[in-house]
Amino acid sequence: MITPLTIPVTPPAAARASALEAIVPVLHTSRCTLRAPRLADYDVLHSITGSDRAIFEGGPSSPSESWADFCAMTATWLLRGHGMWTIELADRAIAGFILIGTEPGDEEHELGWLLTAEHEGRGLAYEAARIVHEFAWTALGLPSLVSYIAPGNTRSENLARRLGAYPDGLLLNGQVTVWRHQRGTA
Repeated sequence: MITPLTIPVTPPAAARASALEAIVPVLHTSRCTLRAPRLADYDVLHSITGSDRAIFEGGPSSPSESWADFCAMTATWLLRGHGMWTIELADRAIAGFILIGTEPGDEEHELGWLLTAEHEGRGLAYEAARIVHEFAWTALGLPSLVSYIAPGNTRSENLARRLGAYPDGLLLNGQVTVWRHQRGTA
């Protein structure tokens, strides 16, 4: 199977991609820029979702499953007006991804995050989630915001708590805890 990154992109197609990238708001924190996902970011996403670390997300995913997720989370910008951002550091390193998403089965807008192993534990997820949390309430005017977290994913549970979220029920026969975010708490 040829990988998505090896298929050439023609100049007219690249121009259209740039135009679509321009619709994604760029958000800044003290250490991060949250920007539209780019084709080159796929490998970083698959390094997360294709690893054993993705066990809490139903993974590890195959390259084609990661590609489908990458496309779906990026396309949500066109379909719903929100979606996935790439978390980029000042040195251009990609720390991970953060999103306001709605996937099949979701009952509410989800605030989700995926970080690379080397960028965990540095407060970057909190920094990015805090600004996206605020964006969800102010710029998008969302009626509610939750994070769907597998029980035992202590890093994500701690981050949700730090953002002011609290457990508010279970889904999928107890496989997922709904963490409810509140306006103005991040």
